[in-house]
Amino acid sequence: MKIFFQTIDYGLWKIILEGPQFPTITGADGVVTLKGEVDWNEEDRKKVELNAKAINLFNCAISFEEYRWVSRCTTAKKIWDKLQITHEGTTLVMKTRIDMLNREYEMFSIKNRETIDELFERFNIIITSLDAMGITYPEFVLVRRILRCLTKEWETKAIVIAESSNIDTMTYDELRGILLAFENTYLKKDTKKRNCPQIYY
Repeated sequence: MKIFFQTIDYGLWKIILEGPQFPTITGADGVVTLKGEVDWNEEDRKKVELNAKAINLFNCAISFEEYRWVSRCTTAKKIWDKLQITHEGTTLVMKTRIDMLNREYEMFSIKNRETIDELFERFNIIITSLDAMGITYPEFVLVRRILRCLTKEWETKAIVIAESSNIDTMTYDELRGILLAFENTYLKKDTKKRNCPQIYY
């Protein structure tokens, strides 16, 4: 969502997060009031236009059910706040969700007969969900976490990778590529050998 708004106008995302700064004027008595539209300067007009543009983009992007929730919101920030609560819940709900995801992350392990692609697909769901909640693990932490979850048939390869000099600079995607190559080259051959019928003479 962030990138969607920023690619259209970088200032849109700031308006959504911080709210629009509607043009105001301070009277002689110190009272701050909204400026009349005829008194707006170019900068005032730009801020109001950004808020209107953000609201319009939200209305075009969300479903009809979501629109009913936010149709009375007068600023893009209010729409964003309401959508966050609708989809992510309150702060307490979010904290509970983060705790659950962290537990899934810590308990993560490879399943019986699971391929590397299937393993990484499941793991990606967890880490992208954590990313969305603001919890991001460094690449080297993800690499070590994957190595710890592998089964005994991977033990030799995992040890070699863990003891390699570039383990701390290895990326998550590089590890996936190494494991896929090992799986396709060695493990599948071993599986074929085990499944091959024995012929006795």
